[in-house]
Amino acid sequence: MEQTSLYDMKFTGSADERFNAPAGLRNPHLQTVLPRLLRRHVTLQPHWQRLDLPDGDFVDLAWSEDPQQAQHKPRVVLFHGLEGSFTSPYVHGLMQMCQARGWLAVVMHFRGCSGEPNRLNRIYHSGETGDASFFLHWLRARWGHVPTVAVGFSLGGNMLGCLLGQQGNEAALDAGVIVSAPLMLEPCSLRLERGFSRFYQYYLLAQLKKNAERKLLAWPETLPVDLTQLKALRRLRDFDDAITARAHGFTDASDYYRRASALPLLKAVRKPLLIIHAKDDPFMSDEVIPRKEQLSATITYQLTSHGGHVGFVGGTLRQPQLWLEQRVPQWISPFLDC
Repeated sequence: MEQTSLYDMKFTGSADERFNAPAGLRNPHLQTVLPRLLRRHVTLQPHWQRLDLPDGDFVDLAWSEDPQQAQHKPRVVLFHGLEGSFTSPYVHGLMQMCQARGWLAVVMHFRGCSGEPNRLNRIYHSGETGDASFFLHWLRARWGHVPTVAVGFSLGGNMLGCLLGQQGNEAALDAGVIVSAPLMLEPCSLRLERGFSRFYQYYLLAQLKKNAERKLLAWPETLPVDLTQLKALRRLRDFDDAITARAHGFTDASDYYRRASALPLLKAVRKPLLIIHAKDDPFMSDEVIPRKEQLSATITYQLTSHGGHVGFVGGTLRQPQLWLEQRVPQWISPFLDC
């Protein structure tokens, strides 16, 4: 099936902008898992920096190079997905591409995602934009005002959509890219409870529980559950009910999903934004796909037939290529190389 767009069923971009999965790689689960094999080894050695937050907590930054020596370069800010980090293949792979183009890339790890538990009685979630907003303004104040673009993946993409919708023209960015974001959280939660997608729920929940256990051992009583209650959680929704919602002032998981979904905010986006979704994403359902009237005039929306979740493996069976590592730099370059 040919590359598709939501509105005219045919994406009109040039050939190198389109995504075409090889015939043997069109299975959505293969698309989702394969990048972990293709980018299994991390070759980039990041420059680490800890950023103290106003509330006494911290986030850790991984730079593609020492910012002290490269502060004049255009910047690409990366926001990872649920329990992601610099070592996630979509992160370090894109960082390498940015470095090769002469851009300075940096990933802001959400609280507790860099390997060390955060200190306070909270973690991170899909709609938490405060840390990212503080970080983006700190970037300008500390390292100067240069062209800056942000790329958000999955949960980080939903967060970026919330931030751009909330801040409009005031967002401290020149443009953004969102990849495989669960723009409506409730349908995505339900999707992960069905069929083979339960495998992803099992994996993600295991990672969340492992991280939460480290936090409870390092900082007892900083989460609204104890270790016994944590181990009893069986679904992502259970985790969001017991921990995410209660730690961040939501009534329950449903309230969190409603208030932290980016889709209702996209109409208010004023900065240029590219959103990339795959129709076969095993983390999502059709409710995540926005209607044309839900998008602002500054948004370019690209829906592909295949690609899985943050997969988009193109090329050939013998020489697979990670399309995002070409598409994202190609789209953001006019904002950085001006």
